[in-house]
Amino acid sequence: MAEEIEFVLLDSSYEIVGKEPVIVLWGVTLSGERVVLLDRRFRPYFYALIKRGFEENATAIAAAIRRLSKGSSPIIALEVVDKKYFGRPRKAVRVTTVIPESVREYREAVKKIDGVEDALEADIRFAMRYIIDKRLYPFMVYRVPVEDVGKNPGYRVDKVFYVTGEPQRITDITRIDMPDLRLTAFDIEVYNKSGSPNPNRDPVIIIAVKSSNGDEKLFEADGYDDRKAIRGFVDYIKSFDPDIIVGYNSNGFDWPYLMQRARKVGVRLDVTRRVGAEPTTSVYGHVSVPGRLNVDLYHYAEEIHEVKVKTLEEVAEYLGVMKKSERVLIHWWEIPRYWEDPEKRPILEQYARDDVRATYGLAEKMLPFAIQLSTVTGIPLDQVGVMGVGFRLEWYLIRAAYEMNELVPNRVERHEESYRGAVVLKPLKGVHENVVVLDFSSMYPNIMIKYNVGPDTIVDDPAECEKYGGCYVAPEVGHRFRKQPPGFFKTVLENLLRLRKQVREKMKELPPESPEYRLYDERQRALKVLANASYGYMGWSGARWYCKRCAEAVTAWGRSLILSAIEYARKLGLKVIYGDTDSLFVTYDPEKVKKLIDYVVNVLGFEIKIDKIYRRVFFTEAKKRYVGLLEDGRIDIVGFEAVRGDWCELAKEVQSTVAEIVLKTGKIDEAIRYIRDVIKKLREGEIPVEKLIIWKTLSKRLEEYEHEAPHVVAARRMKEAGYDVSPGDKIGYVIVRGAGRISSRAYPYFMVKPSDIDVDYYIDHQIVPAVLRILSYFGVTEKQLKAASTGHRTLFDFMRGKRG
Repeated sequence: MAEEIEFVLLDSSYEIVGKEPVIVLWGVTLSGERVVLLDRRFRPYFYALIKRGFEENATAIAAAIRRLSKGSSPIIALEVVDKKYFGRPRKAVRVTTVIPESVREYREAVKKIDGVEDALEADIRFAMRYIIDKRLYPFMVYRVPVEDVGKNPGYRVDKVFYVTGEPQRITDITRIDMPDLRLTAFDIEVYNKSGSPNPNRDPVIIIAVKSSNGDEKLFEADGYDDRKAIRGFVDYIKSFDPDIIVGYNSNGFDWPYLMQRARKVGVRLDVTRRVGAEPTTSVYGHVSVPGRLNVDLYHYAEEIHEVKVKTLEEVAEYLGVMKKSERVLIHWWEIPRYWEDPEKRPILEQYARDDVRATYGLAEKMLPFAIQLSTVTGIPLDQVGVMGVGFRLEWYLIRAAYEMNELVPNRVERHEESYRGAVVLKPLKGVHENVVVLDFSSMYPNIMIKYNVGPDTIVDDPAECEKYGGCYVAPEVGHRFRKQPPGFFKTVLENLLRLRKQVREKMKELPPESPEYRLYDERQRALKVLANASYGYMGWSGARWYCKRCAEAVTAWGRSLILSAIEYARKLGLKVIYGDTDSLFVTYDPEKVKKLIDYVVNVLGFEIKIDKIYRRVFFTEAKKRYVGLLEDGRIDIVGFEAVRGDWCELAKEVQSTVAEIVLKTGKIDEAIRYIRDVIKKLREGEIPVEKLIIWKTLSKRLEEYEHEAPHVVAARRMKEAGYDVSPGDKIGYVIVRGAGRISSRAYPYFMVKPSDIDVDYYIDHQIVPAVLRILSYFGVTEKQLKAASTGHRTLFDFMRGKRG
């Protein structure tokens, strides 16, 4: 019976039923019913771009394409259409067939036809093609004409419908309507006594889950028989029926391990909403769980640059989810010992609970942004986190191209090309009081908008500028861009920034502590991330809309803009301490800073705002390296070892503390005493080995390394002991006592005893160099740090001495 329903779209996929494709839309009604909408009417298509000069032959070209038709997936429609390609009017033939997989085959054949320049949009996946064409976005509400087909035994949902008409969106970017979604976090523990876990050998001993209804459960193996644990997990998922399943590194470990282990022990991993389907590794490397959104939170943790070692416990502590000191921590190689010992097993069970609680807590922090990113880009939630920012922006651009009747370019393999980047001034070395950081708001997107930059607006012949109302000419590089009409990127970016402004206006109507405010805040952040990615996207060799000249022009205008601001700041009498890309560090004189802001806004035509104010900031002579004391008392460290990954935790901790002592108290001698105390504790074995681990990523296979770097030697030792190591793995090693080069004394941290540690290495090559980055400027030497006493010098004495 025909009716209309209102539902929130969660995901889309397709199936072949008989010999026809059926789009499957998974959703939730606002009243909380889980539904599937099946659309049998949509068919795959692509475009044959007609060469210039062959437009009159379009009908003949279409006839030649028709002769390619095959019975397995016939060409059912051909239409000559007027489109735009890089902004220029072009003729194309829209080629429609039946089976999505046959599009690739037809594409190659069509390209060989005389008069065809290229085949376009053949690589847009069928389910994405549908939601683009129907203007569907995840987590938006739609009203759809449907026919209720009652229960369908093939789907674990409340109702199944056939789509009979076009969906109408009833929410927009400034409105958030969200039904309560069911969420489950899970985490597995594996018994691995012989090196790296192997699903063909090692059982899954615990599967921990935590859900939005308050459930916390452990599904445990019966000794070393894990069928009970896996079945318990499967039954739970089917019973609770979550919309979203989250894990931490679950795409990389938990799901692949469970999938292979379940096959090995003969248990069907029947956790999907599609009866008969199982999880599969899909595009972009994510694991697809039909009907549920599988989200690996590790992909969002990778974007937190402040945390260098992305373990669950480190990220959970950094985000305030769970302190390491308040949870059970067990090294993975110790798990078998805890499982085998009845007295220790409860500790392992608590460890599993803490892991899944931390995972659930991270989901509460990260999912709001992930969901808004999915909504804004139109990419399903289970895929958007796995994609790089370039791909996220590209899907947004593909949707914009559809709206603007633009053909989407194919992805082309090309070599990376470099071009001159932004202005980075050499900083004024030393300690500076009362410094303001001015930040150009969305500098590069605004340059692209102001100067109409894009691959479709480049003008090669200066004589042509007149017909476009003139051209903008980029300084230094001389690339020209037409003034009129607005190009593809300008239109897209204006729309993005307008939407962000609308969302931020909406936020002003809400109390900042409300859940709605937070969702809108995440939405405006998602819009900002996309807009800011646009300039880098054009210079990315993998981009469909690649344009090196555009990226060069944008950085040239950026350099001109910041140099103009610096010149005016100096005219005002402001001391310019540092400048980097789109920010300026100047002495904080409120009246003069206001004049500088007015000049940038009213004369240069760009937005600039106060980003930070430092009570005190210290610069070395190096660019992109400074330590500042913010007005609220926080220490801001940029570019020093304290935030780099190839130093141990102790070196980072000591350097950060020294920076805090120096900038807050000015007492150099107090910093020296603190360092000596740390050295003393290290010599007396009071520093945990965990703080001495150095983490380094393997960038290639072990056999490809020519030089024996410490992390490579440690990785070889892991491999000899039976552990799997491969490119991308983070290797944690420590340096032990003994003769020979440092590399030869690098061992995996879990293979050594505390008494093996080479304390002198950590003093001479980690702690002392890290703190001398700051203290050497104040005349402190390595000898002083290791000596027994120090004079009472302060930062302020030092500064007076410099001035004198």
